[in-house]
Amino acid sequence: HLLLFLLFAGPFNCFASYSRATELFYSLNEGLPPGVLIGSLARDLRLPTAGGQHPAAPQPPLSFTLASRGLGGQYVQLDNRSGELHTSAVEIDREALCVESNGATVFGGAAAVSSSSSPSSESCLLLLDVLVLPQEYFRLVKVKIAIRDVNDNAPRFPLPHIRLTVPENAPVNTRLAIEHPALDPDMGTNGVQTYRLRDNYGVFTLDVEENESGERTPYLIVMGALDRETQEEYVTVIVAEDGGTPPLVGSATLTIGISDVNDNCPQFSDSQLNVTLYGNSSLGTHVVTVHAVDMDLGSNAQITYSYSQKVPQPSRDLFHLDESTGTITLSSKVDGDTPRLHRLIILGNGPGCIPAVITVLVTIIKVMMRPPEVVPRFIANEAEGVVYLKELEPINTPIAFFTIKDPDEKYKVSCYLDGDGPFRLSPYKPYNNEYLLETTKPLDYETQQLYAISVVAWNSEGFHVNKIIKVQVLDDNDNSPVFSQPLIELSIEENNVPNAFLTKLHATDADSGERGQVSYFLGPDAPSYFSLDKTTGVLTVSTQLDREEKEKYRYTVKAVDSGFPPRESIATVAITVVDKNDNSPRFINKDFSFFVPENFPGFGEIGVISVTDADAGQNGWVALSVLNGSDIFVIDTGKGVLRAKVSLDREQQSSYVLWIEAVDGGDPALSSTAKITILLLDINDNPPLVLFPQSNMSYLLVLPSTLPGSPITEVYAVDKDTGMNAVIAYSIIGRRGPRPESFRIDPKTGNITLEESLMQNDYGLYRLLVKVSDHGYPEPLHSTVMVNLFVNDTVSNESYIESLLRKEPDISIEEKQPQISIEPTHKKMESASCMPTLVALSIISLGSIALVTGMGIYICLRKGKKHHRADENLEVQIPLNGRINLHMLEKKPMEISNI
Repeated sequence: HLLLFLLFAGPFNCFASYSRATELFYSLNEGLPPGVLIGSLARDLRLPTAGGQHPAAPQPPLSFTLASRGLGGQYVQLDNRSGELHTSAVEIDREALCVESNGATVFGGAAAVSSSSSPSSESCLLLLDVLVLPQEYFRLVKVKIAIRDVNDNAPRFPLPHIRLTVPENAPVNTRLAIEHPALDPDMGTNGVQTYRLRDNYGVFTLDVEENESGERTPYLIVMGALDRETQEEYVTVIVAEDGGTPPLVGSATLTIGISDVNDNCPQFSDSQLNVTLYGNSSLGTHVVTVHAVDMDLGSNAQITYSYSQKVPQPSRDLFHLDESTGTITLSSKVDGDTPRLHRLIILGNGPGCIPAVITVLVTIIKVMMRPPEVVPRFIANEAEGVVYLKELEPINTPIAFFTIKDPDEKYKVSCYLDGDGPFRLSPYKPYNNEYLLETTKPLDYETQQLYAISVVAWNSEGFHVNKIIKVQVLDDNDNSPVFSQPLIELSIEENNVPNAFLTKLHATDADSGERGQVSYFLGPDAPSYFSLDKTTGVLTVSTQLDREEKEKYRYTVKAVDSGFPPRESIATVAITVVDKNDNSPRFINKDFSFFVPENFPGFGEIGVISVTDADAGQNGWVALSVLNGSDIFVIDTGKGVLRAKVSLDREQQSSYVLWIEAVDGGDPALSSTAKITILLLDINDNPPLVLFPQSNMSYLLVLPSTLPGSPITEVYAVDKDTGMNAVIAYSIIGRRGPRPESFRIDPKTGNITLEESLMQNDYGLYRLLVKVSDHGYPEPLHSTVMVNLFVNDTVSNESYIESLLRKEPDISIEEKQPQISIEPTHKKMESASCMPTLVALSIISLGSIALVTGMGIYICLRKGKKHHRADENLEVQIPLNGRINLHMLEKKPMEISNI
C-alpha cells in the first residue's frame, strides 16, 4: 500500500493542498448475497460532482480504484465511476474471515478487534485502501467494514462422547468441570449460553461459569448421595444451547462413572462351620474353605485370611490355612494324641477394615484300621491324572498297572473297575495284587472325547478306596469331509451377470482342529469359467451362460480336509441353464419363392414356411401370420403351411408378394419377418379370342379382278395365356363356295390370300370356317370364326346376300392341323438354324405392320363412307365360339380397298 501511495504522490505533489487521507467505517451482516450495497464513497466523502464547484468549467470524471486486491478485495465489488461498494459473489463468513477474537491481528486484509474507536467492540473488520482520482481530488481512503455476526453456527462439542469420573463418596454440591465444553464460532449472544442434561437421574445438575474473557464452562454438580455398589455408571446427554433467535443446540453423550472408595469391609455369610475329619485322612486332605465377600473393587476388595491369636499353636500346626483362598488342609498326620475337637477362628482382613470373623469347628473321628492303597503306574501318556490315548488305538492297548495292597497287611484286598467305557481291569499274573487297565475296543473321538473311570479297592472289612482316572481321547484324521448333498442341482437364468453367485457348498468333517477344516476345489472336468472359493465354498460363474450354446453342465467338486494325509470326498454339481427369451424367430431363408399353377384349388398347400427359434418352451413357440394379403392367403400357425383361400388366376394377377411375421411366445415377445414371393404358372385355360372379323355374319366383297397372291383379309386373335399357351395357329377347317380352294390362310399370321385367278364361274359367296387354335399343354384350346367372301363386281342385292348368310352352311369339317413349325426348347440348335428363325421373325414383323395398316384403313373408311351402302363390303359379327350359329345375324357394312 505504501509503495502505491508513493507512486501516486510524486506526480501530484503540486496539488498537496487537495490531497488528504480519509477513513470511512461501514458495517454489514455476514452471509449476504452478491450485489448488496455497502456504501457510496463519493457521497460519504462529499466529493463534488460534475458542475458542483465550477459550473462554468467541465469537471473531470471521478475514478475509484482498490489500491490492492488482497483478501479483503475479493469480498467486495467497487464501481470505478460511482464509487459504490457492493458485496461480491464470494460470501463473507465471519468465522472463516476472523479466526481470532482477541487483539487487532490482521488476517490478509481482515482484522478482529476487541476495543477501538471502530463502530462496535468485538467486531471483525475488512480493511480496504481505495484511491480516488483524478489529480484534483486524489486521496487515499482507508475503508473499514465491520462484519456483524449472525447465528449461523450451532454449538458443537469437540468429542461425541464425554466421560467424567466422580468418587462415590463425593459430598452433595461437589462441582466437577466438564473439560470439553461446546464450541460455537458465533460471537456474543449467538455463542453458547446455557447447558442442560436430558436425564439427571435425580442426583446431578449443571451450572455454567463465565471467566473474565467471556468463556463459559459447564460444571457437573452432585445433588445426591452416590453408591457405586448400587449403580456404577450413569449415561445421559449434555445439551449446549446458544442465544440466537431461534436458538441452535448441539449435544454429546455424557458418561458419569462412579469410582470406588473403600467403604465396604469383608463379610462372611456364616458365623460358624462344623466339619468332620477321619483320623486316617492322608496329608493334604481338604478340610474346608472359608469365603468372605467385599463389595468394593480392585485393591479395596482384596481379602486375606489368617488365624486369630486365640487359635492354639497345635491346631495351627495340624491345619494349614491358605491366606489367599481361605482353604484349610490337613498338614500333619493324626495320631492317638491328637485332640478330637479343634476350634479354628478365622479372620477375613480387608484394607482399613475391622476383620470379619468366622469359627470352624473340626471334629476328628478316630479310625482303627487304614484303608487299602491303590498305586498306579501309567504306561500311556499321563499328566495330572489324565491319560491321553489316540483314537483308533488297537484293542487291548495297555493304559496303566495298579498295585493294590493293605498297609496293615491284615486284610484281603480286592478291586474292580467302576464307570462306563471300553476299558477292562484284570489281574496281571503271575503277580499278586497287580492289575492291568487296558482297552476293549478302539476309541472314537467323534463318539466320546473324555472318560472318567474309577479303580475301587476294598478290604474284607468293607472299607473302600477310589482312584479316579480320566482318559482323554486324542483326535486322528479318520473322517473324510461329507457333503450335505452328493448331487447338487442348481439352475440359473441365461445371460447372467459376470461372477454371478450359484450356491454355497457345505461339507462337514467330524474331526477336530485342522483335521476338520475343509477346503473346496473344482474337479478336473469343471469348465474354466466356473470358480469355487477355497475357504467359503461359494460357487460362481465368471461369464455369461447361453442356454442355446449349452443347456446343462455337470462336473465334480472336492472337499479336502487339512489332516495328514488329507482325506477328501466328491460331490457332483448339475447346473441347468434356464431359458430366457433372447432369440428372435429365425426363418430358414429371408426370401421364399413358390411357383404355383394358376387355378390352384382354394386352401391347397402352396408351400411350407420353415422357421425356428433357438429358445425353449414357451419362448421357442412360434406363431406365423400374414401381414399383408390376409384376405387371400392364410398360414397354418403350427405347421407353417401357406394356403390361398380362393383359386388364383394368373390372368388377373401373375404374382404376389407377402410378408410373413413370426412371433415367439416370450414375454416380451420377439419377432422377425420374411418375404414370400408367389409366382403363378400359366395353364392353358383361355381359348384364343378372335378380334377380327368381329362377327360370323360379316362379309367382304372380293373383286374378280383381284390378282392371285393378293391378301384378301385376315383373321386376328389374341390369347390371355402366356408362352406356348398363347402361340396361335390359324387353319381353314371348312369351305363352301364355287371354288373354295381358291383361298388359303397363313397359319402364323391369319392372312387370307387368293391362290388362283377368279373366273366367271367363280362368282358367288364363299364361306371359310377358320379354326384359331393355341399350342397349350396338355390340351390345346381353339375358337372358330366364319369368314364370308362375296366374289362379284358389286353388291347389287344386299338382302339376297343376307339371306344366304342366314342359312346354315353345309360345310364339312377338315381335321387338318395347322402347319406351324415350332422347335422344342430342349432340342439342340445348330448354327444353320438361325436363318429360319430370322425369316420367321421378318414375316411376323411384316404381318404385324400389315395388320396395323389394314386396321387403320378399315377404321378410316368405316367413319367416312357409311352412306355408300351399295358399294360397301358387309361384315356380320358372330360370337367367338367353336359352334356356328347362323341364325344370330347382325349387319355391319364395311368397305376396304382391294390390295
